Amino acid sequence: MPEFAPVPEQLEYIKKGVSEVVRENELADRLEKSRQSGKPLRVYAGFDPTAPDLHLGHTVLLRKLKHFQDLGHTAIFLIGDGTALIGDPTGRNALRPPLTREQIDKNAETYKAQVFKILDESKTEVRYNSEWLHKLGFEGMIRLAAKYTVSQMIERDEFHKRFQEEVPISLHELLYPLAQGYDSFMLECDVQLGGTDQKFNLQVSRDIQRAYGMEQPEIIITTPLLEGLDGVQKMSKSYGNYVGITDAPLDMYGKLMSITDDLMWRYWELLTDTSMQAIHAMQQQVKSGQLHPMKTKKGLAAKIVADFHGEPAAAQASADWEKQFQKDETPENIEQVSIKFDEVAAKGDHQAVKLDKVLVKAGLAESASDGQRKIKQNAVKVDGKPHSDPVLPITLPAEITLRVGRFMKKVAIS
Repeated sequence: MPEFAPVPEQLEYIKKGVSEVVRENELADRLEKSRQSGKPLRVYAGFDPTAPDLHLGHTVLLRKLKHFQDLGHTAIFLIGDGTALIGDPTGRNALRPPLTREQIDKNAETYKAQVFKILDESKTEVRYNSEWLHKLGFEGMIRLAAKYTVSQMIERDEFHKRFQEEVPISLHELLYPLAQGYDSFMLECDVQLGGTDQKFNLQVSRDIQRAYGMEQPEIIITTPLLEGLDGVQKMSKSYGNYVGITDAPLDMYGKLMSITDDLMWRYWELLTDTSMQAIHAMQQQVKSGQLHPMKTKKGLAAKIVADFHGEPAAAQASADWEKQFQKDETPENIEQVSIKFDEVAAKGDHQAVKLDKVLVKAGLAESASDGQRKIKQNAVKVDGKPHSDPVLPITLPAEITLRVGRFMKKVAIS
């Protein structure tokens, strides 16, 4: 029989970085019953494979799932390959474009490869909700839909707002929360995890479990939406303020070093397993002047990089970042990019390239106009020297080192 920690100790770990527990007294009761019986709780978090890559914002939820796993409970990673066909309307003021089955399957495979950087693969139950949603059939879906009313659905903020503004709401969007609730029923779970923006869906899950005869519906635990590097908008690829968990170690380290000192504490809380007691102690040391915030931020960046790339890669990224930004040297493991001359050549000149095009090809600018703006702002260095001319003379084959802000790459042009 597995040994579980005392309930107060488990609750302290579970509640770290949590926004809300619905309901905490029920969670405490189930943890105590689990401790006495030796039967672990079943805890799940669902992810629709709507994009190929995950970023640190997604890992807030994954890390909370890991905390239950650390405590000896059963962690269920649910891949919503069935619900992805609908598209979650959460946070949307318009219809989400549907994905093809091929896109969903491809994204699902990349998700599995990425989540086990946090979760223990040998102890994780991986499920696909198409397993039961595809078997529902027409009759099953009608019976599921009969367990909820349209007026209950329209209480959802996104739907209410779209209804008031006469923005179309497709019928299939109303099925999403019901399908998510059916997931909870089929998984027979005790706890479901979700972001604060998912609270409506999570509450519907409790209602659906009751409607199918479960006397004790799941406990809901919500986690905050992580602010991106700008400290304002939630972390998102569409805002360009994200850190991808597949980012190269130096890129990841550099992005994390760019956040503000205030945001750093938020990241310590939501993106590490460090206890709140230890985090508060660091805050006091920084406040008293015993600890420099730069050193604390370096520790955060190294810890997060190590989670995804290992300790040696984190140590190398730290050393390379110091060379690049504190000693103004070129790091050892700088990323190298190869570019064809014809793709970036300056018009009518066989010995020069358009620097904005080079920046785009090297991944240092989002577009040619973005590259031009950075060049005009004197934000671009070529081989360590500022370069404000849009045209860069070269001798083929050329190898140059480009630096834009905190990012640096070696570029081979042939």
